[in-house]
This record gives sequence, structure tokens and C-alpha cells, in this order.
Amino acid sequence: MALHPTLSAVTDRIVARSRARRDAYLARVRAAAQQGRVERAQLSCTNLAHAFAAMPDTVKIHLKQEHRPNLAIVSSYNDMLSAHQPLAVFPAWLKEAALSAGATAQFAGGVPAMCDGVTQGQPGMELSLFSRDVIAMSTAVALSHQMFDAALYLGVCDKIVPGLMIGALSFGHLPAVFVPAGPMTTGIANDDKAKVRQLYAEGKVGRDALLESECQSYHGPGTCTFYGTANSNQMLMEIMGLHLPGAAFVNPNTPLREALTRAAAVQGAKIAAQGAEFTPVGEMIDEKSIVNAIVGLLATGGSTNHTMHIVAIARAAGVDVNWDDFDELSAVIPLLVRAYPNGKADVNHFHAAGGMGFVIRELLSAGLLHEDVGTVVGRGLAHYTREPWLDGGELKWRDAPALSGDDSVLRPASNPFSADGGLKLMAGNIGRAVIKVSAVKPEHRVVEAPAVVFHDQNDMLAAFKRGELEKDFVAVIRFQGPRANGMPELHKLTPALTILQERGFKVALVTDGRMSGASGKVPAAIHVSPEALSGGAIGKVRDGDLIRVDAHTGELSALVNAAEWAAREQVQADLSHNDYGMGRELFAVFRHGADEAEAGAMSFRHPAWN
Repeated sequence: MALHPTLSAVTDRIVARSRARRDAYLARVRAAAQQGRVERAQLSCTNLAHAFAAMPDTVKIHLKQEHRPNLAIVSSYNDMLSAHQPLAVFPAWLKEAALSAGATAQFAGGVPAMCDGVTQGQPGMELSLFSRDVIAMSTAVALSHQMFDAALYLGVCDKIVPGLMIGALSFGHLPAVFVPAGPMTTGIANDDKAKVRQLYAEGKVGRDALLESECQSYHGPGTCTFYGTANSNQMLMEIMGLHLPGAAFVNPNTPLREALTRAAAVQGAKIAAQGAEFTPVGEMIDEKSIVNAIVGLLATGGSTNHTMHIVAIARAAGVDVNWDDFDELSAVIPLLVRAYPNGKADVNHFHAAGGMGFVIRELLSAGLLHEDVGTVVGRGLAHYTREPWLDGGELKWRDAPALSGDDSVLRPASNPFSADGGLKLMAGNIGRAVIKVSAVKPEHRVVEAPAVVFHDQNDMLAAFKRGELEKDFVAVIRFQGPRANGMPELHKLTPALTILQERGFKVALVTDGRMSGASGKVPAAIHVSPEALSGGAIGKVRDGDLIRVDAHTGELSALVNAAEWAAREQVQADLSHNDYGMGRELFAVFRHGADEAEAGAMSFRHPAWN
């Protein structure tokens, strides 16, 4: 199938835009590889002795032999968070599998993993976005010992995988295999969970009922099962060829999960510097890989957080993408998946219906993905139209199902849920923003109503509880951008806004903050750039201004006389309460150096990132 002309045009534009930066990046990657393809060959005997002093003698023998690859294990394990708890046993499996393949593996270092589900609506959420940059730097520290010929990256959730990717690409001369843990098994229905949350917001049930509902939803090891940022991460790693095919959504603590984990180490050894299939990740991930990531996000209705993370990952690979690219692709990429919050099913249901192998095959067949890309299992994305299975305990791959197992969850490209990807660029005199409309009913996609302005999400919730928001309005919540307070997610607002919408009011949200991958029913123009603290026009909005949020045309405007708008001064806000407590004082350097959301909200200021 010939490539869709829009896919070709957007890719060509990105290649041209990125040429100087990409060439400079590849020159650095190749220079690093040419210093000695076997990293530890560059170390002195004293260096080496330090690096394997504690290893068993059987491993030391291999490490002394430069022709045997040594794999780094970089992990986000902790046992507080369900998504990362399964990773506890992975290093032992990976080391055993590496030895069986004639290689070695060492646990190079850990990276932090925080959960937006735990910190949602709390001060700790203001550390969340920049934990991505901390993870990237932690990855660099882990790999800085020059002991490794490839790396295995163990991570799952929101900022962890993008942070690991940025770190991996900064060591682009090393091959990289990403090793997922999988989603927890299905709990209560997502609609039931959402209903209890709304009842609690209305004061109709108590905290005990809410807690019991949440415990039935988040009930065991693995990723949360809704299709938010964490599971969007796993989709991205699959469609970018960084997982073993079909590895994304296999549940933890199953024989297939263990087999895939062990196989990741074997594959890492195959593509390491000493092997005939040497695949440095910086060469492998290119402009086409990044376009495929955007396509996957759109076709599956993935998290809006990736309108920043994909940009940041691309920059780390010397590739320059922006929201115009997302918007243009969204117009032609069909929505093939309905998973909560864009539907009733969870990712286990999606996986059982055909999963990523089905999606990738359908998109390739429609000319909507680049097939000629590098992957960890060889050239060509067609490898990822297969799914793993155990045949008498032996790991094998077979073609993904020819037909969807449930067309209420997963559909072919010839019969999509919608003809477009449901993500749009918003622009107007307030700034540039993104909106995800795949879960917003058509009758709610245009809102024109007076602004009610807040500088803190808790102030809006307090107004809701006082009954002051029983009307049509656009909630404008500003000073929530990367520089203001680290750009927390504002998902805490979702139940209140949903209640008001269901009561018949026209409501929308406009913010320079984030909403999570779990947001959906209420139209939300988010990531407004420039943010208020950087002089963005969202700082000019006043209570009562008529605001137009039109997800059909992409208009985001304050309907104010142009001369009056131009003459208005920016509102200032006291943000001193964001500067301390819960570790926020330690993150001041990240806030002060952050780029706008459309540039990936990165805090790195080295010329290589700009």
C-alpha cells in the first residue's frame, strides 16, 4: 500500500526542518561508537576491577572477555506502585537469560517512579512533569560507567518511559530494548468507578464508599487498566519498535510475561555492539519512527500528555516536531480503538480483541504508517503485526487476528470509530493549545460562554461546592504551566465539570496546565502556550469575557474588541506557595529553565536540545 500523501508530506517537512539538528545528533552518536564499540575496552584495569568486584566469578570471567556483550539494566522498580512492583523479579530473569545467550547483565541503576494517580490534586503533583527530566539524568548516571554494550530499560508509567527514552537517546550509540511489566487484571467497570466519583463530588456518598470503589478498580500488580498515559507509553514503545512484538499488554505474573522478559535480554545481546545485528538506538529512532509514534497516539485515542512527551523524545533524537504536525496527521488518521476514557473497555479488553498487532497491521495496510523503520527485532514494522504465545512453554509469534474480537473496542481502518484521530490544535488570541475530542460528544464540542477565572484548581472546586458554578461558563485556570508550578495535571476537576455538563450547562476548560490521559467528556483546551507566567495571552482573560472553544474549527478565542485586548495588561499572580514544601524547592531550577509545552516542556538548556 502506498503511503498516504499527508503522512508523506508531514514526514518530509519534519525531515527538512530537522536536518541540521539530526545531522549533528547522528555525528555525536557515531563519534561515541567509534571511540570503541566495546565500552569497557576504554577503561583501565583499575576501572574494570571496580566495576565488577562484586560480581560472581562466573560473570567476571565473561566481563574480562571483551567479545561478550554486557547489558545494562536500568529500572524504575519500587514496591509502592502497582505498575512497577512486578519489576522486582525482572533483573534476576534478565541476568540468567543474558548468560544463556553468552552475555552478561548488570543492574546499572535505578530511576525514580512517581504516580500521578497517588499525587493527583496534591502538592507532589507539581514534581511530576519534571520527574521525567530527573529520570533522563538518572539514566545518564547509570550508563556513565562505560561498562555496557546495550541497555534494557524497565519502566511503565507516565513520565518514566519518556524519561528513560530521553536518557537512552543521550546514549544513542547503545542499543536499547524496553521491557514492560503489563497491566493489572480487570477490576470493576470504568463507568461504575466514574459514577461513584461523581456521587462523592456531589456529597451523596462518603469516603468509605469511594475508597471501596477505588480499591476494586486498582486492586493488584500492574498498570492501571484505563487507556491513560501509562498504557499510551506502552503503545508507543511497541509502535516505535522498542519492545519485543506484542509485549505491551501481557499481564504481570504470567508465564508469557516471564518468557517475554527473558527474551528481551537475549535480543539485547543479539543487537549489542559485538553482534552482527548491532542496532544503536540513536540510529534506529528517526523521523519516521517519531511520525509512527504520533500516528499510534491518534489511532488509539491516547493521552494528551504525549503532545509534550513525543516532542521531547524527538528533540532528544535531533528531530523537530510541533503541534501542527499532530494536527495535520490527526485529520487523516482514523480512530481504531475505543478504550476508557474514550469507551467502556479497558486495555485488557483491547488486547484480547486483537491489540497492537491488529492496529499496526491495519494502519500499515492503509498506508498510514512507515513500514521501513528500524526495530529491536530487525528492519521493518511488519514484525509488529504478530503476537506472542507459548507453544508447550516455548515462546513463539503468530499473526495477529485477522478480525477484531469485539468491534465495540477495536475496528479495522475500513470501518473506524471516526475518520480522524480526535486530537486538534486550538489557536486564537488566547494562544495555542491542544484538545482531545475523541471522548467528547459532538453536542459538547463547541462552547461559547463567559469566563470564570481561577489561579488554583482548589479555588474552582470550592466555588463548585458553594453552588456558584450552576451556569454556562468556561473555567480558565492559569498559572499552571511548566514555569509557574511544574504543570500539574488537573484531573481532580473532571468529576465537578462532568456533573455540571450532565446537568445541562455548557462548560469547558481552558488552562496552561495539563489534564491526564483519563480526561475526556468535557471539552478542555489544555497546555495553552505561551503560559501565563511567560506572558501568554491567557493572562489577559478577565471574569465575564466571552470565550469561544470550538473543537470543530480549532478556535480558542476571547471575544473581546481587538484594541481593548491589545491594551490589556497581563495579570500577575502570587506563586510563592509553589516554591516550597513536598520537595518543590529542589525543583526550582527545572521551573526556571522550562520550555513551553509545545517544545516539550523540557528543562534542558544545552544547545544540543535546542
